[in-house]
Amino acid sequence: MSSSRRHHLKSLMLQIAANWIAQEEKNIAAAKEAYMADQCPAPSLGGDQAALMETCRKLHALIDKVDEERYDLQTKVSKAEKEIDDLKIKVIDLAGVKKPALKKVRMSADAMLKALLGSKHTVNLDLRANLKQVKKEVKEEPAEAVGDWRKNIEDKADRKKMFETS
Repeated sequence: MSSSRRHHLKSLMLQIAANWIAQEEKNIAAAKEAYMADQCPAPSLGGDQAALMETCRKLHALIDKVDEERYDLQTKVSKAEKEIDDLKIKVIDLAGVKKPALKKVRMSADAMLKALLGSKHTVNLDLRANLKQVKKEVKEEPAEAVGDWRKNIEDKADRKKMFETS
């Protein structure tokens, strides 16, 4: 098939489609007019003021009814959206989140308590303050036992000589 023939057929199809779309728009407009004529008859404005007031009251009642329905639908939609968000969160929870490996961190006791209790509760504990202090006892040896260190060495040397001579 030549390109000119193909181009001609394509333009014919587009013209037919455009005609169909125009006809469909006319049908939709006619359907709207028929529906409006059926559902909303033209108001009879002739008459006294009381009849017009009654017509206004009916219109306000209809508007209130439509507003209530709109409000009900809005609440249903908001509930459905909230439920959808909750279900999304559940799906994420069920899928699980891969948690990174924990690292060892050196913290002071005050920092740990602050992390556990939150930043509002400042805790300054001196954990060593309540510990019992133990004083190192100095043992005093009797004066006779101290003696001169040279004398002790000489005694040991004498013992050594005793064992060697025997």
